[in-house]
Amino acid sequence: MVSRVRVWLNRTYAENVFFMDQLRRNPSDRAVEIHATHGDPDSPVLAAADTAELEPEGLSPAAYVEFALDQCARRGIDVFVPRLHQSAIAAHRADFEAVGTALLAPTPEAVTVFEDKIVAYEAVQAIGVPVPPWWRVRSADELVAAVEELEAGGYKACFKPASGAGGVGFRVITRAPFSLVHLNGFPSPYVHLDLVLEALRAAEEPVDWLVMPRLEQPEVSVDCLTGTDNRVRLAVGRTKNGRRRGFTLNEQWLEPARRIAEGFGLHHLSNIQFRMLGDVPVLMDVNSRPAGGLHQLSLCGINVPWLAVQLALGEDPGDVAPPFLGQDYSVVSGPRPLRPVTLPPQRAEETEMLLPAVPAQPVEAVESAAQVLPL
Repeated sequence: MVSRVRVWLNRTYAENVFFMDQLRRNPSDRAVEIHATHGDPDSPVLAAADTAELEPEGLSPAAYVEFALDQCARRGIDVFVPRLHQSAIAAHRADFEAVGTALLAPTPEAVTVFEDKIVAYEAVQAIGVPVPPWWRVRSADELVAAVEELEAGGYKACFKPASGAGGVGFRVITRAPFSLVHLNGFPSPYVHLDLVLEALRAAEEPVDWLVMPRLEQPEVSVDCLTGTDNRVRLAVGRTKNGRRRGFTLNEQWLEPARRIAEGFGLHHLSNIQFRMLGDVPVLMDVNSRPAGGLHQLSLCGINVPWLAVQLALGEDPGDVAPPFLGQDYSVVSGPRPLRPVTLPPQRAEETEMLLPAVPAQPVEAVESAAQVLPL
């Protein structure tokens, strides 16, 4: 009898409830149990897991590694998919292996390179992957110089934190006077240069921003599955152009993504994003973790989360190509249930290790993650 696989996701994105669903519906028909931890008791991943715990707040990276090792040993975790403190955890891979846990994570060196977008741009440019022009900005004067140079070249300037994820802090610079136009419709990422400069000059601490031209669509996110031998097993591009989404195997996107994944040790799951600068595809961002939209590749007939777990367990799936490319689609929000208690009910064998169980009560569903629907 094939044993169950116990997988842990720590403080992950709400959309990874679909990652969890795919693990349970794996084509190997293998029993999978999922443990989840999070700092937010209302995270839908806690409700979707078989067992769950709230994470302690304020732990240093080293202390978090100790917390994680205890979780893995106590919970019998076979595969750990870390997001929070990924670099520190990856640096202790041997310690996790000693308690029987495989890490579904890249090398610590790869995480370090891609934590800082400017370090990442310098690194990938050195191996021949095109990147947009960029400036590192820490002051108002540096911002003005970067914006003026970009505008002289015919570009709109934008900025975002040099380290960060998920588009947090992204803004586009405008010189258009504030008017009712800015108050109509939905809020936009556009912000007047004078307001940004005023905020910078009033700030008590310097910022650390990447300033670059606003890149054009299409955006192509290449999901890669890479072995510890630095060879990509799977690469598929997900295209975004307005609301329309689709898939591509065009080598103008896949070839540079493979070069990055293999060249920097982005083992297991990574997501490498490109946009257009004029008529040239350039790198936009690299995520050393599974993308929130990874589950969308199910529309191409592949279960990538399960392939990654197999690879982490040493069950190499070999080179994988999607049997077909799914039709174009759109992404819409849908409800996921939450629990009215701090933690979801635990499996019977786990309850003695956690808080006393509280009977679940029906609650109103909330929107928590994206679903994919054919157009």
